[in-house]
Amino acid sequence: MRKLALHWQILIAIVFAFIAGLWMFSIKETTGNQPGVFGIEFIAMFDYIGTLFLNALKMIIVPLITSSIIVGVAGIGSGGNLGALGGKTLLFYATTTLAAILIGLFVINMIGPGYIDGQPAKDALSLTASVDEVVAKVGNKGAGDVAEIFVRMIPTNIIKAAAEGQMLGLIFFAILFGYFMTHLSHDFAEPLFRFWNGIFHVMMKMTEFIMKFAPIGVFGLVGAVIADAGLKATGPLAMFALAVLLALGLHAFGTLMLLLRFVGRVNPLKTLMGVSQAILTAFSTASSSATLPITMESVEDNIGVSNKVSSFVLPLGATVNMNGTALYECAAALFLAQAYGLDLTFGVQFTIVAIALMTSIGVAGVPSASLVAIAIILAAIGIPLEAIGVLMVFDRILDMCRTSINVWGDCCCATIVARLEGEETKVAL
Repeated sequence: MRKLALHWQILIAIVFAFIAGLWMFSIKETTGNQPGVFGIEFIAMFDYIGTLFLNALKMIIVPLITSSIIVGVAGIGSGGNLGALGGKTLLFYATTTLAAILIGLFVINMIGPGYIDGQPAKDALSLTASVDEVVAKVGNKGAGDVAEIFVRMIPTNIIKAAAEGQMLGLIFFAILFGYFMTHLSHDFAEPLFRFWNGIFHVMMKMTEFIMKFAPIGVFGLVGAVIADAGLKATGPLAMFALAVLLALGLHAFGTLMLLLRFVGRVNPLKTLMGVSQAILTAFSTASSSATLPITMESVEDNIGVSNKVSSFVLPLGATVNMNGTALYECAAALFLAQAYGLDLTFGVQFTIVAIALMTSIGVAGVPSASLVAIAIILAAIGIPLEAIGVLMVFDRILDMCRTSINVWGDCCCATIVARLEGEETKVAL
């Protein structure tokens, strides 16, 4: 009997998780208590299963990213090749992130979810829910914190950076290490390359093993989210959520697919199907970094991108390419600005765009990254920080959606860069 493909197993797990989560949520709404057995709530069981799976993925992030970038950079060879590949990659990431922000700006301006009958929705929004928790997470951030991006790029202690999951610092170190490996004599460079290449292949084997449990982990993660939040949506928050989803859809199926078709000269739908497993994993885990092993496997095996390109482009993208996150930051700041009745002049909107572009690159490795970035934007345009509390109603679900777009953008970049490098892929026109 033919085994069901993993991405279909994950999709089925998501469907059942929605059903189970809605059942638990309905019981909670009716009785006031979460259902359970032997004194243990089902939502706690779901959360426990999901946490085990997520921790297993996070466990392999640091050695996988480090080894893959070192091997990728060393495999590229000369500095000229690295510069050409890196230039194309960074240009793509900057262009698509800016496009995502502008789409978010356009959609929120057109729909105006922060207004009710033409009036600011400030009084209709509850700003007391989870305010203390949100403020404790994001702290007092300002636009000046953007400069900290470059400080985090150069860690004082690479071991400490690895322990704390400072991805920007690790990537910077790995790029330098791989680059200067190519400047050593063969006697020194060869054993180093074989060592890091061996680590990389071991990490990929570990990834394959962990992903066998993906459907179970995904079921727990998604089920816990739905059981806790349900699908409740009212007033301006519902309109905001729908506006964000519309903007994400326009970017995913408009901007990125057009780039695949006319720049990469590949079939966009075949490309999407080829990386569907990575996108579904990103949706369930809400983590680009945790999805990285699956993204690399999908792009190489299903799209036909070489390891030379994928091992450089994808780890870099998992940290700095945040199309969906940047779009959400811009949309959230604009939504709150509308709700407060702020005069949305060109200067205010330009400030939102500029800071969203910078923070989407630098804060991705920070806990509650989007909240930190939004706090920086709000401080810059003069909106009270506690306004972020209203976003928490849909934050987790929207986080899952925007992370999927982040990973889809990484896959598109790897495919297009590979084509520009002259590679023949499985999805070429």
